[in-house]
Amino acid sequence: MRKIILMMSISLDGFIEGPDRNIDWHMVDEELHQHLNDELRSRGGFLSGRVTHELMADFWPTADSDPSSTAVTAEFAGIWRDMPKIVFSRTLERADWNTTIMREVDPAAITALKEQPGGDLTLGGADLAATFLKQDLVDEYHIYVHPVLIGRGKPLFPAAGIPVTPLQTAGTRTFGNGVVLLRYRRAEAAPAR
Repeated sequence: MRKIILMMSISLDGFIEGPDRNIDWHMVDEELHQHLNDELRSRGGFLSGRVTHELMADFWPTADSDPSSTAVTAEFAGIWRDMPKIVFSRTLERADWNTTIMREVDPAAITALKEQPGGDLTLGGADLAATFLKQDLVDEYHIYVHPVLIGRGKPLFPAAGIPVTPLQTAGTRTFGNGVVLLRYRRAEAAPAR
């Protein structure tokens, strides 16, 4: 069965974006971007909310046609364009670029989606992630901690409503720019006695 993987960059103090959706503090260099491309290339789809989807759709479909784009930027443009995407929105009327619209997060529909063949599904966007977390639908966490304090903004984890979820460390990696990847997955249940 496919997994739902929450993949997000955060500041050391736990924010995914600063005020006014500011993310200029993200430290995505060539090494980190190539790692992200390598991780995402094998996934079965991207799950996002309307805001995240529209931000991505405003830039990535044609990013590889810009002569100033780096090789890893151009590579990701192709990955994003070709990857199946599901955008969760009650208001979006249509979406291009291999995108399906779902109106709400229904646990039964998410389970059915996980049972389909293909690679794991990447979950992005704080509001959608909060909904998945509150409904206990996240299987793995790939959190990229950037070595910066921003003081305020949108936190990754909502203040309330998340069930206690035991996790186990699945790995770590430190990048040359100081970003640290923390990987966790659901802890395996203890065997019955």
